Amino acid sequence: MTFRIEQKLLIDTSRLIDFKNHLADKNVKQIYQRRRIKSLYFENNNFEMYNDSIEGLTPRKKIRLRTYPGTKDLNQYLEVKISSVEGRFKTRSIVNEDKCNTLKTKGILDSQYGLCKACLYVVYDREYFEEDDVRISIDSNINCMSHQKKIMQKDRGSIVEIKTTVRKDLDKLTSDFPFQQIRYSKYCNAVEKTQLR
Repeated sequence: MTFRIEQKLLIDTSRLIDFKNHLADKNVKQIYQRRRIKSLYFENNNFEMYNDSIEGLTPRKKIRLRTYPGTKDLNQYLEVKISSVEGRFKTRSIVNEDKCNTLKTKGILDSQYGLCKACLYVVYDREYFEEDDVRISIDSNINCMSHQKKIMQKDRGSIVEIKTTVRKDLDKLTSDFPFQQIRYSKYCNAVEKTQLR
């Protein structure tokens, strides 16, 4: 199990080109082509995952089904993103169509949060970059909608995620990217935009 640290930067879409120029100046290389990501998040009736995330409590989780529409990757992935005192890590497994349909209709029984039902979708475009052991992703065209109402809500900003191992000096990591650092969760933002809370 490899723990990682993350920093998130909020970048207005109008300044996205500035950030990409900043990456080019630092000789940061794009490692994958842009692709679409669609995540279906699960939550219990009390929205405890949302509340724990807002409060910054640990340990906490996010549970989602993830797909990559319009790509050659036709798999559906069940992912559990865990934030603990030691750091963050993610588990991931491929699930077949029957299993996905069962999860969507009956939910997921989690040891920490109990029965979690399909809650909302978050869909966005992601670009991938890398510098040494630092992975940088840019998420743009972020949209969300509740699982039931299917009413799309658009986010006007772009989110940059900077991920590295816990061995990396955090102060140097953040000083390398002179843009606004924030605490941000696409899931929590989607809960608020879709007025599920």
